[in-house]
Amino acid sequence: MIRSIEESPLYPIVNPKSIAFFGASNTFMRMGSIMLSSVQALGYEGRIYPIHLTEKEVRGCKTYSSIMDLPEAPDLAIIVLPTEIVCQTMEDCGKKGVKHAIVVSGGFRETGPEGGKMQQDLESIAVKYGIRFLGPNCLGVANPHIKLNPTPLKAEGPPGFVGLASQSGSFITQMFDYLHRQGMGFSTALSVGNEANIDIVDCMEYLGACPNTKVITLYIEGITRGKKFIETAKAITAHKPIVALYAGGSEAGKNASRSHTGSMSGPNEIYQGVFRQCGIIRAQTLTELFDYALALGTIRRPRGNRVIIQTHSGGPGATAADACGRAGLMLPPLSMETVEKLKPLIPKTASTANPVDMTFSKNHADDFFNIPDILLHEKNADMLLAYFLTPSIFIERILKEMGVPAESIPAERDKMIVQYADAFCSLKKRHPDKPIIGFTYRSLQEKMVRHLLDQGIPVYQDPERAARSIAAVLQYYKMQDDITKEAPCNP
Repeated sequence: MIRSIEESPLYPIVNPKSIAFFGASNTFMRMGSIMLSSVQALGYEGRIYPIHLTEKEVRGCKTYSSIMDLPEAPDLAIIVLPTEIVCQTMEDCGKKGVKHAIVVSGGFRETGPEGGKMQQDLESIAVKYGIRFLGPNCLGVANPHIKLNPTPLKAEGPPGFVGLASQSGSFITQMFDYLHRQGMGFSTALSVGNEANIDIVDCMEYLGACPNTKVITLYIEGITRGKKFIETAKAITAHKPIVALYAGGSEAGKNASRSHTGSMSGPNEIYQGVFRQCGIIRAQTLTELFDYALALGTIRRPRGNRVIIQTHSGGPGATAADACGRAGLMLPPLSMETVEKLKPLIPKTASTANPVDMTFSKNHADDFFNIPDILLHEKNADMLLAYFLTPSIFIERILKEMGVPAESIPAERDKMIVQYADAFCSLKKRHPDKPIIGFTYRSLQEKMVRHLLDQGIPVYQDPERAARSIAAVLQYYKMQDDITKEAPCNP
């Protein structure tokens, strides 16, 4: 394991102060041009040196006909060129003194023997000049914390806490919007492609040391350094969770992986055992991968698996109870002390069983604090799962009936929603040892829910996803404890 993040070969790739860009031109619909456009769109503050034989300027940047003409050896070279000239370009970079590169170009090992020979030549050139590189056949990196995004799609949303190491480049560029809508963002995303020089183990080491990364997510089609993967993962999961999606377990997945990056996949059972041995949480779908990351990155370790469900309606409460039961979570009854505290705050039609069904609520701001506060004080509970139903249109109708002028309603509505959300969010500090998780059947972009997500309260689109994510958190800490027990004592 690396002792500090600066020791990683990925550090200059993820944090470059200068970039030589091969393949960008004034023809926008070329991949290199699109990727340079993304770098500029996020506002990268380092120096950019486009390399082009004929253009004098590309996207407002002065160009150079050869890397030898640059005023410095840049920290990073990004190569988006036809396969047949990539090796010569890498040789030129080596002569200039460039030590780090991203090779986006495909057509190497993944295409067969001829491409495999070119990849061997590329690797030899890198060794000759001491160059560390990602790829080939990858999309490189995204580091929103330094406004770096040389991937085809524009980065959306603020930087976040999710680290991703992926053997698919698409996932690091296509997930910006998805993560933002779910209340997350990338800390650093790394695409390894064919792993000719830097592999997924190197990426894990980097993300394990990265201070901006709370949770590491992996998209895996095959692992080559099995022993080192296990050793590295065990060291990381002792202090930081890892969630993995393995796509090579079935025959169809195995064939797709081989044609995608040339990865050699293994039996599903072997990977299942490796993940368990390492303390890695396994996701079965991309949705689960990031659902689990949201929970692991936002809630503290629960003391146990006892959940209280707070709802405004019987149906959502029943489906949440069923989801919790199937996920191995317990729903304890409320103590008489808790029931007595609730009575003055809830209508007679409400249920004080668990789920706690408040039926009709007057939506006072105090209720968004007092009722869940009482439930979180419950001695028999370890966490709260709350159902959120606060549509803006309902609040607008209330304000209209109260006689608020039409032109003032939007501002008053937003004020009320933020007031409700802030009251609820304050419970995180009041009950730091009891996680709070939410679910809703409405859009995650509604103002109330969005405010909760932005304040670090995970809210899911349905209770099933919430329950499975809670179970994943409990599983992580259980595996962490098991690994600690197995570790030999130091003399």
